[in-house]
Amino acid sequence: MASIDPVALTAELIRCRSVTPEAGSSLDLLQDRLAGLGFAVERIAFQAEGTVPVENLFARLGGTGPHLAFAGHVDVVPPGDPSAWTHDPFGGEVVDGLLYGRGAADMKSGVACFLAAVAGYLAEHGRPARGSVSFVITGDEEGPAVNGTEPLLQWMDAHGHRPDACLVGEPTSVQRNGDMMKVGRRGSANGVLVVEGRQGHTAYPHRADNPAHRLVRMLSAILAEPIDGGTEFFEPTNLQVTSIDIGNPASNVIPGEATARFNIRYNDLQDRDRLEAWLRRHCDAVGGSYRLELHSSGDAFLTGPGPFTDLVAEAAEAVFGVRPEPSTSGGTSDARFVKNYCPVIELGLVGQTMHQVDERVRTDDVHSLARCYRAILDRWFARAESGG
Repeated sequence: MASIDPVALTAELIRCRSVTPEAGSSLDLLQDRLAGLGFAVERIAFQAEGTVPVENLFARLGGTGPHLAFAGHVDVVPPGDPSAWTHDPFGGEVVDGLLYGRGAADMKSGVACFLAAVAGYLAEHGRPARGSVSFVITGDEEGPAVNGTEPLLQWMDAHGHRPDACLVGEPTSVQRNGDMMKVGRRGSANGVLVVEGRQGHTAYPHRADNPAHRLVRMLSAILAEPIDGGTEFFEPTNLQVTSIDIGNPASNVIPGEATARFNIRYNDLQDRDRLEAWLRRHCDAVGGSYRLELHSSGDAFLTGPGPFTDLVAEAAEAVFGVRPEPSTSGGTSDARFVKNYCPVIELGLVGQTMHQVDERVRTDDVHSLARCYRAILDRWFARAESGG
């Protein structure tokens, strides 16, 4: 079987203008390469009510023994003003050892590296006698994330493709390849607090009820007290106010409503219901009429120490010369859906430039990540053949 150059494949994927949720051309390219390696490939589209349909790809090789899934996405965020870029955001250009383009770091490179690793394994060993490997690729990670990995995992489970472990190729490294892997993620919840008052003239405050004043007192109470002190693997829960809106252009009118929006990144001590109860306790102490909405996009989770965590860390250390720091920092990822089915670890390139103008990665890093993924595959199939 022919080898695959992960840099060249990443560049090809970058040239597929797959701005979320348009993933089709990238999936066409991956389907062609995976089918050529002997994978059975499925293209599945999902469409939740009120959304546009999103196409996804599932491909699997082998059918017996432990099943390792690789999860990733080929949709990317918009590039913004292309004239602000030094290089064409969809050109996939390599200049002075750097590969430029939207998705270079997040995360077309990760997908390309895993495919290159699989191709290399198959070229050397042929189709594995025991164990299987699959690709779980979505076009809805950078978007609402309702028509991608979550329904695709449900489809996989219903069709006998539940994985035993999953590697996600998000750019987790900080300063150098392999210095950090994600063993979990914090939960994320968005909140809206609307304080209701009574409109009136500023000269007659006794005839009105100023909701802005009560909103300020509520926010002060909420921000004055830490929600928790964190846990062994998680930082303390953190609430950040993102906007305060009154919508009152008149300087002599007491408004009728005042609204604050906020985001909470929370650890495994919390869930949505506990957070809402905590918020209501502080708001109730201030008093008055208010409305509170809190929506969680996923609770915190942790893949604790175990065989798969050790396997990934050992492979990374063997290739990069450093053992990855296990971390739960950062935002959310599709790993929040995978954790409901199997242990999941995230390991990928340095992500310093993801979502930025001139998003780029070092070509040497792309090659070394492909070698790391190959080392993970070597260990996975060796354990499968030994019955481990």
